[in-house]
Amino acid sequence: MRRLVYFVAVTLDGFIAGPEGGDPSGSDFLPVTPDLVEHLVTEWPETLPAPAREALGVEGPGQAFDTVIEGRASYDIGLAAGLTDAYPHLRHLVVSRTLADRTDLPVEVVAGDPVARVRELKAEDGLDIWLVGGGTLAHSLLPEIDRLVLKVNPSVIGEGRRLLEGPFAHARFEPVGQVDLAGGVRVVTLDRVR
Repeated sequence: MRRLVYFVAVTLDGFIAGPEGGDPSGSDFLPVTPDLVEHLVTEWPETLPAPAREALGVEGPGQAFDTVIEGRASYDIGLAAGLTDAYPHLRHLVVSRTLADRTDLPVEVVAGDPVARVRELKAEDGLDIWLVGGGTLAHSLLPEIDRLVLKVNPSVIGEGRRLLEGPFAHARFEPVGQVDLAGGVRVVTLDRVR
């Protein structure tokens, strides 16, 4: 069975974006360093958006993921950059009630229950499913998250968009791998304990 993998950059104090939201990539607190780019190209090439893949000469199918799911706020970051599908090399789903009537988008809009849709996806054949974020969607999908891959940055910001945005919910994960990059990012992999 396919796994739902929450693969995301995070600060030491658990934030995936600043208070204003938006694209945190390349910010002072979640920088995209050359060693991180090299790691992504080598280990997680499908997580690079189309413009980055083109600029870096990355081609071919994914190694870990063939499907990506994200919330409306995360999707809007790509839209603001003129990308209606930042990941055309993956099956792309966007969870949004407000986009339900948009038939012009090259992505699958999930206007209903995201948990039910993820369960359907997990039952299909294929590679794992990448959960981009944001924190609100991740919280609602917490019962289905099988693995966390956290790009932990050596910074704290005190306020912002949390890794999981929502009421108290408990889930236990155990570490299964770690890669320490020269620039200070620690890529930590944790599997769900069920």
